Amino acid sequence: MTALPARFRRQRVLIVGCGDVGQRLLRLWQGAGQDLHTAGPAARGPLVRALTSSPQRVASLRALGATPLLGNLDDARSLRRLAGLAQRVVHLAPPAQPQAGVLPPAVMRDLRSRNLLRALVAKAGQAPHVVYGSTSGVYGNWDGEWVSETHALRASTARALRRVDAERQLRKWALRFGASGAAVHVLRIPGIYAGDREGGTPLGRLQRGTPLLRREDDVYTSHIHADDLARAVERALWRGRPQRVTNVADDSAMPMGDYFDLAADLWRLPHPERISWAQAEQQLSPTLLSFMRESRRLSNTRMRKELGVVLRYQTVHHGLQAAVYLLGPAGPAAAAD
Repeated sequence: MTALPARFRRQRVLIVGCGDVGQRLLRLWQGAGQDLHTAGPAARGPLVRALTSSPQRVASLRALGATPLLGNLDDARSLRRLAGLAQRVVHLAPPAQPQAGVLPPAVMRDLRSRNLLRALVAKAGQAPHVVYGSTSGVYGNWDGEWVSETHALRASTARALRRVDAERQLRKWALRFGASGAAVHVLRIPGIYAGDREGGTPLGRLQRGTPLLRREDDVYTSHIHADDLARAVERALWRGRPQRVTNVADDSAMPMGDYFDLAADLWRLPHPERISWAQAEQQLSPTLLSFMRESRRLSNTRMRKELGVVLRYQTVHHGLQAAVYLLGPAGPAAAAD
């Protein structure tokens, strides 16, 4: 039988870490009903498989149009059948939290990415294109500067250093198996928000009255709406240049305190108290303090020009207004931060 022309073949895609953003990506393909970027208007969407470690999620993933595969990134043996399964892979799984007693440098390694990459090349000559969802935390602190993809990485926290390790693994993997088709596109992602995402708005912190830094000590942060992030992932999957990094962020450029004040105004809640650094070190958690020690604004020029992403929520004002409309003026009684 004569093989079908490439334009009529359906691409095989594997999603690893099919949580909130992965499910939004599946809905994009469900809604479109076709893959406009690769095969033309007459073609159907990609054949999607989703790796999950939870049997309880099988039905929901199948309902979104994916074929669920049971496997655990912490168990390399469960990943053996992934080799040659897909031409393109979306890797959104975060590194595992280290167990108690684990010391550096092991605490700064992403063993999940190592296990996945080894599984993907078990068959000679069949290495996929990978889109990896990293974090803007790899940049570390830049004292409020605009940060592009060419800036040096200044990660200082263990969680960000694990992402740096994952990016390095992916680059080495792509170089080693490039002749077999391996390619990697890294997306560096800031704070993700959405009204229909668990913990996806500042509302919980506003209701609890968590204080913020005073203006002279405040830091710049960047954001991306979860729906726009899913679109960026989809664009990177089909249009992303190999061995390339892209920042994924909206057009907002505001200090963290202004972001929470904006949310407070939209939900008609009091502005959070502003405190000094000395007070913050006494009142706030180490995790929250670690975010407050980093100040940067992400440039999204490459995302717009190379991936062609058109933001649905251009700024956090647009996205938070949509969240207020979705959740109501008072929000859910038990909203998370």
